[in-house]
Amino acid sequence: MTNQAKSIAVVGIGNSLLTDDGAGIHTLERFAEGNADQDVCCLDGGTVGLALLDRLSNLNGLIALDAMKLGKPPGAVTVLLGEDMDAHLRNQKGSVHEVGLSDLMDALRLRGDLPAHRALIGIEPEDMDWGTEPTAVVSAALPEAASQAHELVSAWRAEANPELRA
Repeated sequence: MTNQAKSIAVVGIGNSLLTDDGAGIHTLERFAEGNADQDVCCLDGGTVGLALLDRLSNLNGLIALDAMKLGKPPGAVTVLLGEDMDAHLRNQKGSVHEVGLSDLMDALRLRGDLPAHRALIGIEPEDMDWGTEPTAVVSAALPEAASQAHELVSAWRAEANPELRA
């Protein structure tokens, strides 16, 4: 099945060589471990670029996973949905990833391909220095962030297919 045939994409963003900067990539790995859904595409988005544009077109849902500086305690998980995600990306000034993600979302919007369901799940970083593993506090937050992504996928799927509701 091609990526375009998938109805939901979960994209990990970040640089896994910079400790907590790789939180999105590490969360994606956790998410993928528990994902057997054929209609969900897991993508390593790296530090995000417009090269992902075609792979993220024609989707029902898009979840971006990233380290996100909001001034919260390290390891805090934040979920921004739809318009809240859009507003955050429009107002973001400090993260290279979120600028790239903002550009990508704008390009999808201009093409008429912005998914109706979209979310940004972020983990507040503690350290962004060289290292291939996240800090302990961010590592401890990875399961919660992956769980939030699974919950969104389930909710979006149930909304699209009412017969799947319990």
